[in-house]
Amino acid sequence: MSKILRLDSQQDGFAEKLDALLSREADTGADVQDLVAAILADVKARGNAALCDYTERFDGWACTGETIEISRARMEQAWNAVSDMDRESLQLATDRIRAYHEKQQQDDWEYTDEVGMTLGQRITPLDRVGLYVPGGKAAYPSSVLMNAVPAVVAGVQEIVMVVPTPGGEINELVLAAAYVSGVQRGFAVGGAQAVAALAYGTETIPAVDKIVGPGNKFVAAAKRQVFGTCGIDMIAGPSEIVVVADGGNPAWIAADFLSQAEHDEAAQSILISTDAHLLTQVAQSIEAHLQVLPRARIARASVETHGALILVKDWAEAADVVNVIAPEHLELALENPDEILPSIRHAGAIFIGHFVPEALGDYIAGPNHVLPTNRTARFSSPLGLYDFQKRSSVIRATRAAVQAIGPAAAHLAHREGLQAHALTLELRLKEKG
Repeated sequence: MSKILRLDSQQDGFAEKLDALLSREADTGADVQDLVAAILADVKARGNAALCDYTERFDGWACTGETIEISRARMEQAWNAVSDMDRESLQLATDRIRAYHEKQQQDDWEYTDEVGMTLGQRITPLDRVGLYVPGGKAAYPSSVLMNAVPAVVAGVQEIVMVVPTPGGEINELVLAAAYVSGVQRGFAVGGAQAVAALAYGTETIPAVDKIVGPGNKFVAAAKRQVFGTCGIDMIAGPSEIVVVADGGNPAWIAADFLSQAEHDEAAQSILISTDAHLLTQVAQSIEAHLQVLPRARIARASVETHGALILVKDWAEAADVVNVIAPEHLELALENPDEILPSIRHAGAIFIGHFVPEALGDYIAGPNHVLPTNRTARFSSPLGLYDFQKRSSVIRATRAAVQAIGPAAAHLAHREGLQAHALTLELRLKEKG
């Protein structure tokens, strides 16, 4: 049977053991940071030449500035080449993701206050965004949809995509997803060098205003380092799931537990229950699934290194533990999930009931699957329409309004020692209407 850590909230040292479990190393130490910094500087200085040097070194194929580009026509070719079921599934997912994100639309607003100032906010889309689509251990057309569709709904003018292509092989389903979701240009590059190209621009790849999408530790480190030159969505770490269960089918729960573990050896899966017998049954089902899953080696390494089965005394305590973990994905596989839902404060996405596995949200439900990881759900949110828009304050004032509040503003400027600030107001206050 898999050697999965078991914890009991009633035992001494539980809080310390839970904290140790959650303290996964992101593996972006000085060696990774230094290597990434060197790659970023090189691509910034040498453009395509450096980009292609790193592509040959890391992805194993010789490219040029011309051969890395993936045209819209090439995406359409892939769309026409994939199966009917592929197209139908991608189209359904696209339509549902679009419908959900259209609900996030915000309108400009203004109001006039009691002194006659009109104040408001304008919402405007970003001009150009870059989508990083992860590759390597698996291909992720779903990530293309989740990143591109909200950008289209937000009104972004240009959407470009970078995707790793080991050996020069391009995944046709990824290109088909790019086509149906509205990506205009693609580039067959990945890693920190692709992030550098998006941030600084090269002779072929245009610099973008924001980079979105998850990647490996080198991509995460690169996004962190280019922030400020351009925007980023978040620093995405290894995937994670927490399942809170009160019974039901142990095989279902075990499959849900493994759904994130198969992504990466560093992924984390945690099951919480008040039923010790259920934890044992699920552990047995996990082992049974691992005997047949194609990615069992990866999943086993994940659950045996970072997984846990946690026994709690009641559902209030389960909610407390969930809020400490602040998971990327949370399944409430409960008969009465609404009993615990109001107590959940920190989670990226919440899947409610026995019939809603996390995978439904990964592909087709509609909400975004780009979610905060590594406990960052305490202060951040899923990718959404708002990540592709920005807000501008709007201030209008009549002469009377400035007369009403200008003296206080001038006073505060003097108190801060900024006399020119004060002067701009005082000159207007002396002006006779």
